[in-house]
Amino acid sequence: MLSGEKILVTGPAGNIAFPLARYLAEQNEVWGIARFSEEGSRQKVEALGVKTLVCDLGTADFSELPNDFTYVLHLAATVRGGTDYDAAMAVNAEGTGLLLQHCRKAKAALVMSTHSVYKPHEDHDHVYVETDALGDVNAANTPTYSVAKIGEEAVARYCARAFDLPVIICRMNAAYYSFGGLPMIQIETAIAGQPVHTRWDPCWYSPIHQDDINHQTEGLLAAAAVPAPIVNWAGDEPASVQDWCTYAAELTGTKADVVVNYPPGTLKGSIADNTKRKAFAGPCKVGWREAVRRQIEDRHPDLLKA
Repeated sequence: MLSGEKILVTGPAGNIAFPLARYLAEQNEVWGIARFSEEGSRQKVEALGVKTLVCDLGTADFSELPNDFTYVLHLAATVRGGTDYDAAMAVNAEGTGLLLQHCRKAKAALVMSTHSVYKPHEDHDHVYVETDALGDVNAANTPTYSVAKIGEEAVARYCARAFDLPVIICRMNAAYYSFGGLPMIQIETAIAGQPVHTRWDPCWYSPIHQDDINHQTEGLLAAAAVPAPIVNWAGDEPASVQDWCTYAAELTGTKADVVVNYPPGTLKGSIADNTKRKAFAGPCKVGWREAVRRQIEDRHPDLLKA
C-alpha cells in the first residue's frame, strides 16, 4: 500500500474514486478536486480526511491547487446526455491535459479511461485486448462519452511525452462494490422484482471489485512510463448481467427478470484481456460470486437464504 505520499484524486465523490480515496487516506495526504455539485458531497469526502478544493475541469482553473503532488489519480469525467461534443471534449480531453500540465512534477499519473473506447465487435464473446480497434459505442444515454474518452487518451499520451511525466492509461470495465457500480445497481433492481434491461443475452463484462482496484493501484502507478502504456483494468473472471442477477435471486429466493434491449451499433459484450494488468499489478482476489454474496450480506441480510 502507498504510504507517506501526497496524492491528488479527481472526482473523489464518484463511485470508484470515493472508496479509493478512503483507502489511500489511511496512510497518505490525499487531496480531492471536483465541482462538488451534489449537496453534501464535499462534506462526505472531507469526512474521510481528504483535503478538498472546488475545481471545474471544464474551465481548468488550478490556480489554488498545489503542484507538488507525488501521484495523480485522474478519475473524474463528464458523463452526460445530449450531443454537446465540444463540452465533453473540453472536460475529458482538454481538462485532462491542463491538469497533467499543472501536475507535471509528479512521480506518476494514472488516467482512467473506459472499456467503451473499443469499437463494437459483432461477436458478443469477443475478448478485447488493448490493441483492438477504437470506435464510438453509440451509447444512447451518453452519446459523447466514448469519443471524448478517446480524445482524453490521446491528450494523456501527448502529456507523458511533452512533460516527461510517467503516465498509465487504464481502461476500466465494470467496477463495483456493495454500495456502487453497475452490477450493484442491476442486482438491487433484480431483487426488488423490477426488470433489468441490458444489451445482449448473455451480456458479458469483466467486473472488478473495489477491493482489487484499491490493491492494484500501487502496481499500476509503478508501471506508468513514457510513452504511456495502456492497460485494461478489469476483473479476471468474466460474468454476464444474467449471471449475477440470477445468482443474487438464488441467494434471496427471488426471481430475476433480465430484459434484452439491444441498441444497434453498441457493444454486445465487454470481456477484457487482463494479461498486461496481471503483469503490472497481479491477479484479482475477489471473485464475483463472493462479491454478490457480500453485497446481499451488507445491504439485505434479512433476505439472505442460509
